[in-house]
Amino acid sequence: MNNQKLIARSNSVFINTYGRYPAAMIEGKGCRLTDADGRVFLDFLAGIAVCSLGHCHPAVTAAICAQASKLVHVSNLYHTLPQTELAELLVANSFADRVFMCNSGAEANEAAIKLARKAGGEGRYEIISLEGSFHGRTLAAVAATGQAKFHKGFEPLPAGFIHAPFGDLAELEKLITPQTCAILCEPLQGEGGVRPLPVEYLQGIRTLCDRHNLLLILDEIQVGMGRTGTLFAYEQFGITPDIITLAKALGNGLPIGALLTSEKVAAAFEPGSHASTFGGNPVACAAAVVVMQTMLGEGFLADVRAKGEYLAAGLNKLSRMFPAIGAGARGMGLIQGLALSPEFIPRGPEIVNRLFEAGVLANFAGGLVLRFLPPLVVSRAEIDELLAALARVFAEMLD
Repeated sequence: MNNQKLIARSNSVFINTYGRYPAAMIEGKGCRLTDADGRVFLDFLAGIAVCSLGHCHPAVTAAICAQASKLVHVSNLYHTLPQTELAELLVANSFADRVFMCNSGAEANEAAIKLARKAGGEGRYEIISLEGSFHGRTLAAVAATGQAKFHKGFEPLPAGFIHAPFGDLAELEKLITPQTCAILCEPLQGEGGVRPLPVEYLQGIRTLCDRHNLLLILDEIQVGMGRTGTLFAYEQFGITPDIITLAKALGNGLPIGALLTSEKVAAAFEPGSHASTFGGNPVACAAAVVVMQTMLGEGFLADVRAKGEYLAAGLNKLSRMFPAIGAGARGMGLIQGLALSPEFIPRGPEIVNRLFEAGVLANFAGGLVLRFLPPLVVSRAEIDELLAALARVFAEMLD
């Protein structure tokens, strides 16, 4: 079996919803992936911020195998130990008192939307999100997403979602009406171009929520679970949300999502208000327990912050070396973007393709920046490897 044969088989049966690269991945370890032709890639995408402990992390793999040999599924009509252990860890290490578990980021945001409307009471159903945001692929999550390209072809979208200009508190406040129940935003817009919210802006949004009796929902699906150098990104902004949503890195590759909230807000839900057949699956939860225990280990998050600074410094150095291409790094921790000069923005996909040919996986986010999301266990030597590959690609493009 090789790439060509596997890709041909795949293309013959799947709906064409992905622009896939010409590689069929068959094995992963740490920050490396191997395709069916035996070619090894340095992974600076991590399944789009999912495999944060790297591929096939030994402790996570052991937890998956051990749990799969005992109990895989019983439904949420019954309690399970892995689910309870994970919820206890999430509550103990966040602002939250209560947890709801599901299978993905979009599901977590759907749960947050329903909870905000239920808690808001009759007639309060509108949710304000930000232009440039991305909240998922289900219909309500698409409606909440502040990028028109994701709406195209799916109109009419569900009502009750309003998009505020990014960075303008005054304009955001003008959109608040008696029907508004919540403001939904990402502390850092990943798909929107690795764009952190300024600290004073997010603090201002918190103040608006308090002033108008609104819930603040933080979508930490991409930036939660250590990605920014703290377990949750909100910790770096000096605010406390009412709801946060998680997924991606929580299970290090197994599908799992979660909504975290306070006792007061959680009280709006009662049995029958919301549910998930597979949410909090014992195997996924067993993996997530190990993920959290690892990330909470001594020095882990401090090391993520240090390596994030190292990567950002390297990207900024490349921008100085190639000013015709690079326009500086932006991000938090180990979600970093290299902004491109206006002349090279149209060539962003070409740069990603050239990196792929050089054996490095990355992507182009928001039509603006090269996005780098390595496993949080990435080494400085592997960061140097990425930077060297980028330098070679840039030099070739200017030659």
